[in-house]
Amino acid sequence: MSEVKLAVSVRTEFGKGAARKIRRNAQVPAVLYGHGSEPVHLTLPGHETVMALRTPNVLLSLDIEGKGTELAIPKAAQRDPLKGSLEHVDLIIVKRGEKVTVEVPVVAEGELAAGGNLLEHVLNTLSVEAEATHLPEAVTVSVEGLEAGASVTADAIELPKGVTLVTEADAVVLQVLAAQAEEPAAESAEGDEAAAEA
Repeated sequence: MSEVKLAVSVRTEFGKGAARKIRRNAQVPAVLYGHGSEPVHLTLPGHETVMALRTPNVLLSLDIEGKGTELAIPKAAQRDPLKGSLEHVDLIIVKRGEKVTVEVPVVAEGELAAGGNLLEHVLNTLSVEAEATHLPEAVTVSVEGLEAGASVTADAIELPKGVTLVTEADAVVLQVLAAQAEEPAAESAEGDEAAAEA
């Protein structure tokens, strides 16, 4: 996985007003915590942070002004509901070699069997455990040729080496639904049969 370096500074002013001022300066307020340490309030560079968070479970190397470097992964990101802009980020400290549990997006590949069936994502992410510096960005599932009624459970998804499934093994991740357009035709056929029997 990619490691993104960010030069960040420690925040000394708090509250909504201070946060707004940070955002006006094209920066993002954040909190860094974990490993029993006191939370550290940070100011992140806006554009670089937005670009970094496009990668799920990105590993951030934070060059904290006056405090050295810490490795972290994003735990939560708050966005403005209307503008979609980044409002605040929670970061959790990780160490090289440490295992952490994260949510990984599920990506379906391939074409379903003919018939206009629909693929439903019952789960959009899988919970997995992996080494903090080798977190997968996504897991890929082949749905090639699957027919209506077929489903894919969590334990059927191949995970990268060193990654362990945390989601329940029998949890349904994807399922194929029959095309809705076919149902009225089936009903009318049943109606014809009933009429013929009468």
